[in-house]
Amino acid sequence: MNAHDVVITGIGLVSSLGEGSDAHWSKLTAERPEPVVDDGRYSPYVVHPLPEIDWGLQIAKRGDQRQMETWQRLGTYTAGLALDDAGIKGDDALCATMDMVVAAGGGERDEAVDAGILAASESRSDRDVLLNEKLTTELRPTLFLAQLSNLLAGNISIVHKVTGSSRTFMGEEGAGVSAVETAAARIRSGQATHILVGGAFQTEHPDMLLGYELGAYLHRGPWKPVWQRQGAEGGGVITGSGAAFLVLESREHAVARGRHIYAQLEAVVSGRSRRGNGDFENSVARLIDKAAARADRPLLAMSGASGAHAATKAEKTALDNDNSIAARGFSALTGHMKEAQFPFAVALAALAVDRKAGYPPFDAASEKPFEGLPQSVLATAVGYHYFEGIALVAAD
Repeated sequence: MNAHDVVITGIGLVSSLGEGSDAHWSKLTAERPEPVVDDGRYSPYVVHPLPEIDWGLQIAKRGDQRQMETWQRLGTYTAGLALDDAGIKGDDALCATMDMVVAAGGGERDEAVDAGILAASESRSDRDVLLNEKLTTELRPTLFLAQLSNLLAGNISIVHKVTGSSRTFMGEEGAGVSAVETAAARIRSGQATHILVGGAFQTEHPDMLLGYELGAYLHRGPWKPVWQRQGAEGGGVITGSGAAFLVLESREHAVARGRHIYAQLEAVVSGRSRRGNGDFENSVARLIDKAAARADRPLLAMSGASGAHAATKAEKTALDNDNSIAARGFSALTGHMKEAQFPFAVALAALAVDRKAGYPPFDAASEKPFEGLPQSVLATAVGYHYFEGIALVAAD
């Protein structure tokens, strides 16, 4: 142990399963965990929807709520849960010196304006003129600003007064991996003492689903567990709305505050495999070995597998080839949450370590039981399209 060990002192979670650590622990450790799905709104696609949320519990001003898109409200709300959990929210001195690293997408489009442009283009040939007309008459002055990825971090700063340095990453699961990796590195180097890190994703919006479908990634038809979508119609991904934020601190800083430590965040490793060269499965296996080099065995693995056929097959093969690892594909129950996927996996790993209990199989046909206490837990995110990340979360 040393003063610059990276420890987790706050967890904020929201998904279709509910909000907060206790709600997720209860649902995920049930004898037969059940997903919450909506298979009607976007048929033939299934989504895991947000639960009912009283935004005012974490975003007090209605004006602040109104000027945010849903994904920004979701991220700001969940960040507040993590700050509350760590005992930092409302402490002006701690918030003013707190750094922030956010994984974010590009915001939501105005569906009505998009539909109007498409409809008008059917009867006009001067499309350059048409676009200029729509840009000057249909778009609100603030609309483009609402698409900026760093607006999520900005809203967290405004609402929760977290005003230290701020960084935002874009790039699907890779953004979440880079956010956690960067935050941990800053603490280990002594460049920061406490950091808020996480991401949010709102899938209940047609343009979000369109992005997946244009790449032929979305699963079609009834819900299936994440490991059982190989060979099914479509690309294998079922998305979910959700968010995860963590408060990371140096051990010295957390101990000085007398805060409860969930777990220690040890190795965080990432890769950018060439997926068409036939070595993808071995690349994932090498990344797992690197992250788990100092781990106690047996190992529980909280897998952020998306269901995307190639990526999920490679990860499942790598995990199954190590007999000491019992994997849990949590997106079977939450859906794929893109930028929030990796922080969510790290949070679930920390809960298992803290509560000294593993999760039961989420898919009994594909996941093996885990025996004993989870002294070390892996958190994985093998991107549905690109980028891989693995973290090792260990008992403090």
